Amino acid sequence: MADEKKGWFQRLRGKKEEAAETPTVETLAVEQHEPEPVELASDTIQPIPEPTSAPSEKKSWFQRLKAGLRKSTSAISGGISDIFTKAKLDDDTLEELEDLLITSDLGVSVASKLTQALAKGRYDKEISGEEVKQVLADEVEKILKPVAKPLVINTTNKPHIILMAGVNGAGKTTTIGKLAKKFKDEGKSVMLAAGDTFRAAAVEQLQVWGDRNGVPVVTKEIGSDAAALAFEAVERATREGVDVLLIDTAGRLQNRDELMAELAKVVRVIGKKIEGAPHDTVIVLDATTGQNAVHQVEVFQKLANISGIVMTKLDGSARGGVLVACAEKFGLPVHAIGVGEAIEDLQPFDAREFARALVGIED
Repeated sequence: MADEKKGWFQRLRGKKEEAAETPTVETLAVEQHEPEPVELASDTIQPIPEPTSAPSEKKSWFQRLKAGLRKSTSAISGGISDIFTKAKLDDDTLEELEDLLITSDLGVSVASKLTQALAKGRYDKEISGEEVKQVLADEVEKILKPVAKPLVINTTNKPHIILMAGVNGAGKTTTIGKLAKKFKDEGKSVMLAAGDTFRAAAVEQLQVWGDRNGVPVVTKEIGSDAAALAFEAVERATREGVDVLLIDTAGRLQNRDELMAELAKVVRVIGKKIEGAPHDTVIVLDATTGQNAVHQVEVFQKLANISGIVMTKLDGSARGGVLVACAEKFGLPVHAIGVGEAIEDLQPFDAREFARALVGIED
């Protein structure tokens, strides 16, 4: 049996060596223009869903999460059912499971951890598909639990400044609007700053969210210096005693030097105005981009001191496993996840709920 195990782990190491290297910013810029996700044209405003009346039987968040993750769950759960038709856990089933987890965008490192955890004490023993799901859910929860941390506003900060980062099309502006409503509903005063000064659509969309939420939006002419806008927003929010200031930023990656300089300047200007600010720098990731989301975190970590993650569009594809890959690789707090367009579809991240929903375990 030792020789059989050795063969499997050798194959596992081989797959690790084949894993793609981290791309440059220029590479990522090209990747983000592939068919998925589709970027908005610069003169297009992303539609904002109107509030809808509550259904007679409102679904719980876990029910909405399961429904949103249906594509990811179907791929993983169905694959497990197909693989584990044999009576015993052996090299072949472990390798098939590992391949399934990798193609489900959990990544090579996570797939390795999960298959090794499953093999421990169970190799060459009978195991059912349901047992496999339970083990995987438990192991995924262990990875996710340390990073499941809500976005907390420090009331001693006036304002508490949150810088929002991410590529165009990830849902960044919409997330800002949803967070603004959440904070306002909690009784906090909120201000928005349209720091993506190069895209008219981004500025106009943020203004729509500001109007809808009844919160002020700081804007400047299209093409204006983003750092100057950030300075003006911090100055005004401080003067007016605002609790939370959410600052949007440009997400285009076509020119690394320009983006690095712009982001660095924005962060520097904010820090000069208020020591220790921005208090949070959150990257918004689109789950439908799969492993490209991991690459985006790598790039933005070099451009700004990312402190947390919000992942959107988990209902858009079968690539929800990429959230686990990001958590395992970076250890950054995952503040919230989105499984739909409605305001209530962006919720604080819960490790156990996500892990169970991902592998198809009923709660």
